[in-house]
Amino acid sequence: MRKLLIGLTVAGLMSPSVVAAQATVDMARITCAQYLAMSPTDSAIFSAWMSGWFNQKKGYVWVDLNAFTRNVSSVKGWCTTNPTQTVMAGLERSTAGQ
Repeated sequence: MRKLLIGLTVAGLMSPSVVAAQATVDMARITCAQYLAMSPTDSAIFSAWMSGWFNQKKGYVWVDLNAFTRNVSSVKGWCTTNPTQTVMAGLERSTAGQ
């Protein structure tokens, strides 16, 4: 019995473990065309993430849901006329004078 237990332990240690897939995405390289092609759920998540990241970089420490909605609409509007540009370029352009 002891040999069986040791054999199973060794076999378990030697077998490949199951690993969750991981992907790295450079959010700054997402183009407007890719953004506009996202599903509504993915678009909402991407918009919220980019808004939080960008606002933190600019030093904003408050949340304004009305401004968030306006900003998302503004970026999507800009993206429809600039599909080859990155979303980050649109965000940078929108705050250039501020």
